[in-house]
Amino acid sequence: MRASTLTVLFAICLTNVISASAGQEAAPTTSTQAVNWSQYEEYTGSLSCRKCHARFHQLWSASWHGLAMQPFTPELAREKLTPQKEDIVIEKFNYRAEFNDEGGWVLEKGFEGEKKYKMLHVMGGKNVYYFLTLLERGQLQTLPVAYDVRRKEWYDTAASGVRHFTDIRDEPINWKEWPYTFNTACFNCHVSQLSTNYDLKTDRYNTVWVEPGINCETCHGPGEEHNRICREAPEGQIPRDLKIIIVKKFTEDQTNTMCAPCHAKMVPITTTFQPGDKYFDHFDLTTLEHRDFYPDGRDLGENYTYTLWRMSPCVKSGKLDCTHCHTSSGRYRFNDQDKANQACMPCHEKRVEDVVAHSHHPPESEGSKCISCHMPMTEFARMRRSDHSMRPPMPAATIAFKSPNACNLCHTDKDAAWAERYVREWRSRDYQKPVLHVAGLIDAARNEDWSRLPAMLDYVTSATHGEVFANSLVRLLRACEDEKKWPVFLKVLKDDSSPLLRASAAEILSDRLNAESVEALLAATRDEYRLVRVRAAAALAPVPREMIKEKDRKPLDKALTEFKAAMNARPDDALSHYNLGNFYSARREFDKAIFSYDTALKLRSDLLIAYVNTSIAYNITGDNKKAEQSLRKALEIEPDNLAANLNLGMLLGEMGRLGEAEQAFRTALKANPKSAPAAYNLGVILAKNRIDEAIEWCRKASELSPNEPKYAYTLAFYLRQKGDVDGATRTLQQMIEQKAAYSEAYALLGQIYEEQRKTRDAIAVYRKALENEKLSESERYRFAARIRALSSR
Repeated sequence: MRASTLTVLFAICLTNVISASAGQEAAPTTSTQAVNWSQYEEYTGSLSCRKCHARFHQLWSASWHGLAMQPFTPELAREKLTPQKEDIVIEKFNYRAEFNDEGGWVLEKGFEGEKKYKMLHVMGGKNVYYFLTLLERGQLQTLPVAYDVRRKEWYDTAASGVRHFTDIRDEPINWKEWPYTFNTACFNCHVSQLSTNYDLKTDRYNTVWVEPGINCETCHGPGEEHNRICREAPEGQIPRDLKIIIVKKFTEDQTNTMCAPCHAKMVPITTTFQPGDKYFDHFDLTTLEHRDFYPDGRDLGENYTYTLWRMSPCVKSGKLDCTHCHTSSGRYRFNDQDKANQACMPCHEKRVEDVVAHSHHPPESEGSKCISCHMPMTEFARMRRSDHSMRPPMPAATIAFKSPNACNLCHTDKDAAWAERYVREWRSRDYQKPVLHVAGLIDAARNEDWSRLPAMLDYVTSATHGEVFANSLVRLLRACEDEKKWPVFLKVLKDDSSPLLRASAAEILSDRLNAESVEALLAATRDEYRLVRVRAAAALAPVPREMIKEKDRKPLDKALTEFKAAMNARPDDALSHYNLGNFYSARREFDKAIFSYDTALKLRSDLLIAYVNTSIAYNITGDNKKAEQSLRKALEIEPDNLAANLNLGMLLGEMGRLGEAEQAFRTALKANPKSAPAAYNLGVILAKNRIDEAIEWCRKASELSPNEPKYAYTLAFYLRQKGDVDGATRTLQQMIEQKAAYSEAYALLGQIYEEQRKTRDAIAVYRKALENEKLSESERYRFAARIRALSSR
C-alpha cells in the first residue's frame, strides 16, 4: 500500500463582511478608469427633498445616519476633537494625529523617516471617529489612530478590535490590510449610492458615491421622477402615485429587512438590494458558528445587531419593527426618563404599569428601565451596543460560558453566582434552562465534541427550534463525520421554513452527493429565495450535466447564473474568487480554478487556503512541482497549518519523498492531534520500516474517525501483515457487522478464512457482501462468483 493522493478540501469559505452605517463624497483618485454613473442617474440627493420636507431634512442632516460619513474639516476638528498628547506606538512606528486651520493628517515616524497621511473623510461620531486617507491604488484606508468621543482620547484602531476569546489568542490586524479598506470592507453603509469601481486588471479603485451619509433615497429609492410629478401637480393636490418607495406601507418584516443590510454581520450575494426586497435574496447571515458570539448568543466581537434581532421573541412575534423604537434617521424615541418604558407598550402593558414588581428595582432607577435588563449595553472596539435579542438576564450563562449578563453589568462589585441566586429567587419559571441547553450544544459543537450529537440533531429538527441556534448547529455539524447527520440535513433542506437554514443545509450537502441529496438540491434550485438557490447550485457543481434530467436543467442553469453573478458581484473580494475556484475545481475545470485561486491570492496574499486548493488543482493536472510550490507558500504564512502540512505530506508521499512526508504529517498532528487523515497517512508512510508504529497510527485514525472504513481496513491489513491474524479478523468482523461500504474488507476477511480452510465462514462473509446494498453491483457480482467457485469444490 502507498500514501493516499491529495484529498480535495473543497469548503466554501464564507467571508464575514464588516458592515455598520457609513457616508462621504467621492474621493479623488489617480485612476483613469471611467466611472459609470448611469445606475444612479435618477438619484437627486437629499437637498432635492428639503424644499417640501424641511423638518425631516433638518432632523436627518444632524443625525448619525446623515453624518455616518463626512469630509474632514478644520471646523470639525476644532469642535469635536482634542489634540493627541502622546504618540501611539504600533509595531515599529509612532503615530500622531495632527490638525490645523488647513486640514488634518496622521504623522507616521519610523526608521525610514516621517510620512504624513492626509485625513480626507470622517466616519462615525456617536462613539468614535474613524479617519480615512487615500492610498496609492485608490484605497480609502482607515487610519491607524481613531478618536474616542466619550473618553476624549486618541487610541490604536486595530488594537481596540482584538477579540478577547477565552481559548485562543487574537492579534491586531495591520491598518493597511483589507479589513480596514473602506472601498470593500465598509460595503455601502457609510455613504449613499456607492460605486466601488474596482478594476481587477489594474488593481485600482475609483470609488465614488452620490452623497455622504445615509440619505433619503437609500430608503425611498430614486427621487427624480417623484420630484418631477410633485412639481407638475396642481397646487394643493397630492399625486395619486408618488413614484417613490413609501416605507410606511411596509410590513414589519420589510421594515426590518430595509435596515438589516447595514446592521448585520453578513455576506452579500448581490449589490442590488432595494427597500422592500427580501433579505435572503441578497445576503447571507453569520450566526453563532462564529466566535464573535458567545455560545448563548451574546455579543463578544462586533456583530451589528441583526443576528441577535432575529433571536428576539418580540421580533419573532411579527409585531415589532425597527421604527417602533427608532426614527428613520436612527434616533431612539424613548430617551426621556418618564417615557423610557413606553418602548415596550402596548404588548407588555401590565409589566410596564407595575415595573417595580417585575424588575425588583426602585421605580426611578436604571434597573427599572426595561432596556437595562432586556437590552443591556456592552462595549467592543470602543463602541457601545445594545443586545437586541431582548432576552432577560441569564447569569447562569455567564457562569457557564463567561458571556455578559445585565445584572453584573450594573452590579460590578458582585459576581454571577450572586446574580443567579436573585434570578432563581425572583422567578419560579426556569427561563434560563432552554438557552443553557442549546448554548451547551453550540459550545460542544465548536469544540467538535460529538458526544451530544443526538441532542444536537433533535434540536435542529425540533418544530420549536430557534432559527439562529439551529442554523449555527447545522454549520458547525459540517465538521462531524457521523452518518446520522445526513438525514437531518436533507429534512432541513426540504422542510424547514427558514431560508437561512435551507441554504446552510444545501451548502453542506455538497459533501454528500448521492441520488437522494442531488434530487433535493435540484428541487432547491427552484426555491423562492436566491440564497438557497445559489447554495444549491454550488453544491451541485460536481454532478455531470448528463446526469441531470431535462426538467431540472433550466432551473439549475438559472441558479448557476445567479451563483456566478454572486461570485462576480464584488470583484475586489478575494473570497468570492476563492469560492469560484472551488466551484470550478468541483466541476474539474482546473485551469479556470487555478485562475480564480490566483486572482484571490492577488487580492489577498495571506489567503492560505487558496494556496492549498491551488496545489490540489495542480496535483490533479499532474504539475506536482507547482503543487509543492503552492504548499510551501502556504507554510510561509503559517508553518504549523493543518491543511497545508496534511496536503504536503500526501503530495510528498506520492512523489516518494517519504522522510519529508513523515515530517509534514507529524507537524499536522502537532497542529491537531485529532486529525484522522494525518494519523492514517502517517501510518501508511511508516508501514514499510516501522510496522508497529504504523499500526498504532492507523488504530488512532480508526478511533478518531470510526465512520471512515478505509482506516479500519488499513489497520486490519497491517495487523495481518505483522502476523496478528486474530487482531485483523476482529477488526474486519466489526466492520462487516456495521455493514461498512468497503468491499476490500469483505474480500480480506474471506481470504483469511480461505487460507485457514474455513470455507463455510468465507462463504458466509461473501453472502453478507451480497446483502450489502451499499456496495456496487459489480462488487457484489465478484462476491457471487467467488461463492459459486467455493461451492463447487
